Amino acid sequence: MNTPSFGNATVTGSYCQTGDLVSFRLEITFGSSTSFGGGGGSDNWRLSVPVTAAATANCVGFGEGQDTSVSGSLGRVGLRVRLTTTTTFELEVATGRPDAVVITNGGLIDAISPWTWANTDIIRVYGQYQAA
Repeated sequence: MNTPSFGNATVTGSYCQTGDLVSFRLEITFGSSTSFGGGGGSDNWRLSVPVTAAATANCVGFGEGQDTSVSGSLGRVGLRVRLTTTTTFELEVATGRPDAVVITNGGLIDAISPWTWANTDIIRVYGQYQAA
């Protein structure tokens, strides 16, 4: 499990905690100096949550990944946010592409899943979970 080295990527996010409910959003636009990791399909990206969770969960949110080398919205896939530990989440490919092009690298995202990530590609996610 790994996290990309963001380099000059644009990373924006926010969260709000009300009682034990944590709501969050995250957007990453990868830059020319982003290093996506070298572990291939087994080097799944793991990102930190803003507040420790009460438990793991298979789905705490949704989002999209966008391959900007593909025209318009055709290079997008749906993502599911999985709370795989109480301090980190991973993103899982949850849909195919709108143009019906087969995604051969599904599952949890990494340097080559669902495609080989590159400069200007985007991840947008949001979700909610229960804090510890």
